[in-house]
Amino acid sequence: MNKGKSAKRRSGPPPGVIEEIRKRLSEREVHGMQALFALRASAQQMDNALNEWLAGTAGSFARFQILMALSAAKERGISHSEIVSAMDVTRATVSGLMAALERDGLVKSHADEKDGRKLVARLTAKGETTTKKAFETSLDRFRAVFASVSEAELTRLTALLHRIREGFAMSDPG
Repeated sequence: MNKGKSAKRRSGPPPGVIEEIRKRLSEREVHGMQALFALRASAQQMDNALNEWLAGTAGSFARFQILMALSAAKERGISHSEIVSAMDVTRATVSGLMAALERDGLVKSHADEKDGRKLVARLTAKGETTTKKAFETSLDRFRAVFASVSEAELTRLTALLHRIREGFAMSDPG
């Protein structure tokens, strides 16, 4: 991906659509819509970059999240249902990810000793090595991304993102 091109990429709909939106919204709502488009474009760009960074090791950011959680859990392991909750995705999504991780020899799952219906996953030695490599190879890129952002800015940004996320959660009809 051309870095110069990606930085100049439009973070919203074409100008004609923006003009239609302006006719229907207040100025504050237009700013909110522009922020939404910028946030969405940034999230997509981050997702693409993270998956690219991890392609040669963990395979994807979703797989990396699971590997890191299992690495942190050490020998205790983590149940598949805990992974579903932690990632806030469907059981089917985690089942697919876990099956692929097991096929690749990175994870091993077994029935829980106390509750045979529950599957518990642990990293294999290969999984531990892969997790460490994925973390280390991505660290320099991660540091470069945030090098120009102060700790205070990161704190404010994180707080704002939490508030926006809460706003979306409150607007959810379910």
